[in-house]
Amino acid sequence: MTGADVFNMREMRESLALAEQLAKASMSKGRPDANNNGEDESSTPRSNYVPPKHLLLYLVRMGSFTSAPNIMNDDVQDADVDFSCVATQAEMKLRCQTELASLPPMIQRQFRRVRIPSANDAAALEPIRVLQWNILSQSLGVHNDNFVSCPREALDWRTRRYRILAEIIEHSPDIICLQEVDHFQFISKALRSVGFDGTYFPKPDSPCIYIKENNGPDGCAIFYRLNTFELVRVETHIVEVWRVQSNQVLVLTVLRHKASGRQICVATTHLKARQGALLSTLRNEQGKDILNFLQDRVSNDMPIILCGDFNAEPSEPVYRTIMDDIRFNFDSAYRQQDGSEPEYTTWKIRGDGECCHTIDYIFFSQRHFSVDQRLAFPTGEQIGDHRVPSLQYPSDHFSLMADFRFNSMKKINSIEN
Repeated sequence: MTGADVFNMREMRESLALAEQLAKASMSKGRPDANNNGEDESSTPRSNYVPPKHLLLYLVRMGSFTSAPNIMNDDVQDADVDFSCVATQAEMKLRCQTELASLPPMIQRQFRRVRIPSANDAAALEPIRVLQWNILSQSLGVHNDNFVSCPREALDWRTRRYRILAEIIEHSPDIICLQEVDHFQFISKALRSVGFDGTYFPKPDSPCIYIKENNGPDGCAIFYRLNTFELVRVETHIVEVWRVQSNQVLVLTVLRHKASGRQICVATTHLKARQGALLSTLRNEQGKDILNFLQDRVSNDMPIILCGDFNAEPSEPVYRTIMDDIRFNFDSAYRQQDGSEPEYTTWKIRGDGECCHTIDYIFFSQRHFSVDQRLAFPTGEQIGDHRVPSLQYPSDHFSLMADFRFNSMKKINSIEN
């Protein structure tokens, strides 16, 4: 590394420190605006700090900047796995049990009812079960994330892949939204054998591709049950921040629900990680870009489900930006009656300490859907002192799962009026 390089890095650190102070001061002047649907934005309190271009270009790629070479490996590490003898979910569960026979049983979770179906619901239609999960990239989990309390064998891909699969199929979802997917071929091969199809979009500069043993970039994926849904179209989007492409992506699918004939939009994303006012501001801009993309691609009367790892607590601006946007009238599937979210959706121990946060969400257009029940999070006792990932759970994030039911036209009209 040259003297000029050292000076430039020192200069960058100084720029980041100053930008953090400016972003914090800007945020303290007022809550970032909820989308005002085209009204004059100058009258709305907001965080209006915009980093200089050179700093912004660094921020959107932070985590991928490294002296390691770019190694674009193909997704072939699971080529030896064969699911040709698996045709049902029961057979897939048995396959997973066989592969995991040497490990302790997985953490057991139960659904908790939110409401009792009523006459306001669309008659005689089964609810739609949606799973949202950051499954933890294999490359990042082993080489980058520094899980100091996780047994090394818990990250062995030969068994961890079946633990992931077992969690996905355990409660028989209809729609599956995943993040940090760097073994798409394995998951796709497995789920196709039991009646799903899906799509995947990688990050443009995934940190995985700088790891020698990578299996390709990580990205986001959506799968859907073929006997419940028909694919209408897929769109992908590299999320922008102040008109600069970031390293985060969005996958959008429009699906036709066969039983009702209605089309719904399902989208998933994974926003920028790391804490601080500057990154919080960046995530809020990513949220705004996603909402604008949805507005451009989806009709106003189409039901929407937006899932993801948003890397933001409910106190962050992006949460309110999404929840307060009047174009979509979003609610959060796990929001309690008092307005609070769960205590945690991720709980891990890294080298710099214990991390327990709520950052994963299933947002939905509440004029179109109601939530019947949702999968409860495991207790601290179930999780154990070493937290996750563990021999009983394969990711540092817990899956979210909720049952959605179409609202009747009567209820839709009452909400809109």
